[in-house]
Formats: sequence, structure tokens, C-alpha cells
Amino acid sequence: MQFRLLDDKIFYPLAIAVAVALIALSFVWPQGQGLPSPDPFGHAVEKPDYFRMKAEEQVRKEKKAADKAARQASQASADAAASAAAAATAASEAADSAAFDSASS
Repeated sequence: MQFRLLDDKIFYPLAIAVAVALIALSFVWPQGQGLPSPDPFGHAVEKPDYFRMKAEEQVRKEKKAADKAARQASQASADAAASAAAAATAASEAADSAAFDSASS
């Protein structure tokens, strides 16, 4: 006697039913970021937060670079003003000492 796990008359119709069920499931399964499903299963594609995050990061980098450039410009002008004041002080001291030397001699 030959042992059979499942008769062909049961297996093939059951296999067809499972295949049809899987194909039907594939029509309604949620879609990824690729092409959306056709109507009536489709949905509006929304951008993930990753793209918004990258755009905000770019804006922060540009603002940081602009702030750094503004700080460097103000520091350069402050340094120029300080060196001009030091030069003016040195020149006036030199003039005062020359005037003092000429008056004392």
C-alpha cells in the first residue's frame, strides 16, 4: 500500500486557492515610496521627514556660515579701530615728547 500525504484532487485546488488569495492580497498591500497603487487602492505619496530634516539642516548651515562671516567682519573692524587708536596714541605721545624735549632745551 502506498502512503500519500495529500491526494492530488485536494492539493491542486487548494494550491490554486492559496495562489489566488496571495495575488488578491498583493493588490491591497500597502505600497512603499515607489509608484502608488492604481485606484481604488492608491494613496497620496507623502515625503518622509528625512527630506524636511535635510532641508532644515541646510538652512542651519547657511545661517551659521552667515553668522560666522558677520562675526569675523565685526572683529576685523574692531581690530582695525584698535590699531588706529594705538597708532594715534603713539603719534601723539611722540609729538608730546618732541615738544617737551624742544621746550626743555
